[in-house]
Amino acid sequence: MPLPLRTVAATRYVTPLREGGSLPAIVEGDELGLYVLKFRGAGQGLKALIAELIGGEIARAAGLRVPELVLMTLDPGLALTEPDAEIQSLIRASGGLNLALDYLPGSVTFDTVVERPDALLASCIVWLDAFLMNIDRTPRNANMLSWHKHLWLIDHGAALYVHHASDDFAARASDPFAFIKDHVLLRFASELPAADAQMRERLTPAVIDAIVEAVPDDWLGEVPVENRDTYRRFLNDRRDASKLFASEAQRARG
Repeated sequence: MPLPLRTVAATRYVTPLREGGSLPAIVEGDELGLYVLKFRGAGQGLKALIAELIGGEIARAAGLRVPELVLMTLDPGLALTEPDAEIQSLIRASGGLNLALDYLPGSVTFDTVVERPDALLASCIVWLDAFLMNIDRTPRNANMLSWHKHLWLIDHGAALYVHHASDDFAARASDPFAFIKDHVLLRFASELPAADAQMRERLTPAVIDAIVEAVPDDWLGEVPVENRDTYRRFLNDRRDASKLFASEAQRARG
């Protein structure tokens, strides 16, 4: 597993992606690569970046395709070259360490009307999103791309949505996740028992620990060690409760 993540410096703001609620942008890195930057100063805050990192790397560790994630440093001075006041404010509010995904040039939205995913692949993605409690892979917003004839997963910032709640989100590890009924791939997910076995085998405690350790300390608040342990416990407990959410997904298909 390619952890810890690479760190890249943003050198040029290219263009905003206004279809995203947090106003992500295509930026150029100091090694001339293009990335989709998710800003720490956006409305969803650092918890969205934590969910993006954990969700993306969990998916990758499970064998699913996700664009490379990098930590990206951003100089607020880049705002000086931007004429748009909203973008200026966002850049100024996001100085420091942000998160970015490798930009996939020529990719298009994966369309389930014209493309039928493999049943086991669809089942693994449904399992993943139930595990992560990701409320944002629906027909309205699939967050999947087709690139070089493969399905790629993007935008996991809405995963782990319960960590925005004021209560102890770790106590929600056994939630069956009824929102899975809205998943864009649920109708293709006819191999959920096989997906459950495969995903549980791949997402070992050691894998989960490595992914949680990759979250930067300054994203975790004033008590990073304690908060890191909370994510680690939640993800391991969630994995152990997989029969509950896998059964809920099967029930929703029926």
